[in-house]
Amino acid sequence: MEKGCEQPWRVLEFYSGIGGMRYSLMKAGVNANVVEAFDINDTANDVYQHNFGHRPYQGNIQSLTAADLDRYSANVWLLSPPCQPYTRQGLQKQSGDARAFSFLQILELIPHTSQPPIMLFVENVVGFETSDTHGKMIEILRRSDFVTQEFILSPLQFGVPYSRPRYFCLAKRKPSTFHIQLFNNQLLRSPKPLFGHTNVDDKVFCELDEPQGSLHKLLESCEPIESFLEFKNCRDQPNFVDSTTVSTDTIGVLEKDEENGCCTSTLDQYSVPSSLIERWGSAMDIVYPDSKRCCCFTKSYYRYVKGTGSLLATGQPKIKDKASSLKEQSLRYFTPREVANLHSLPESFQFPQQISLRQRYALLGNSLSISVVAPLLQYLFAESS
Repeated sequence: MEKGCEQPWRVLEFYSGIGGMRYSLMKAGVNANVVEAFDINDTANDVYQHNFGHRPYQGNIQSLTAADLDRYSANVWLLSPPCQPYTRQGLQKQSGDARAFSFLQILELIPHTSQPPIMLFVENVVGFETSDTHGKMIEILRRSDFVTQEFILSPLQFGVPYSRPRYFCLAKRKPSTFHIQLFNNQLLRSPKPLFGHTNVDDKVFCELDEPQGSLHKLLESCEPIESFLEFKNCRDQPNFVDSTTVSTDTIGVLEKDEENGCCTSTLDQYSVPSSLIERWGSAMDIVYPDSKRCCCFTKSYYRYVKGTGSLLATGQPKIKDKASSLKEQSLRYFTPREVANLHSLPESFQFPQQISLRQRYALLGNSLSISVVAPLLQYLFAESS
């Protein structure tokens, strides 16, 4: 049954993390209320509560019944389930991974609810779309009378210099329809349908498929990384830091980082040690303030160097290549606030003071890109033409 236009949508937010999906909903300008959020991670729930004034349900999602879900009278489910079963670095057990069980359990409850959702939104890593979990999801949605449109999109396609392609599934239960029904049951790699374009023959492909020339054109449309930086070191004195240019959110974790036993009011701990440069320099992804692309930050950023995210060169050499002395480039990690900026989290987003530096990076690495999810949600909630 369709919801009255004047009533806000009632939303359930599964695997809520630090609230990226809820922020995306707010950014999309959708008339919606999150009636409950669910996450098993205590630290993530601390951050969610700090920013939204509500603590997510922390029990095991697998213990939920159809009757439990019916009590919320929700007509929209937003889900960002664990990605580890589908990542290239993982064991790729897919639906055989215990971390995939709860997601399938939730989907299997849909036919048993007396008030099944009208819309679903699912986010995961690239690779999910070829998994057996994806096949089971599509089968359940089809049986439950849903039509789907799927996307693989990256922040780069939305002007953000951040390489983080992700898979998205948008689903509507009949008789609800998408604004553009031409793309029903298709997987698209272009954001054009989100803005009303039906011709995707000349689409801007996702970065995964880009020929070099087209990728360069895509990057040219992005803002430079310096637009997302929290502070900039003096180029003449790369080790000098004016702490007045740093957000209070960062200063708090610098003054007391319980996990690392570090107590300082400077930003020295963001500098990459010479020992790491000597050992891992050839594997580092180094970007500059005027760069138009940086790599995806994972939950292991700051703990490991290889494949966990880009490092920022604060002292730019005349020639930007590996041949330049890395030690002369004053390499540093992006701060948590800067990673949050690249995820398009709002300025109002903050971590509670007790959350350690490593925990902040881990939580951000598990979050999502609001610049991508917000327009997808706008498209999902739009009425058909």
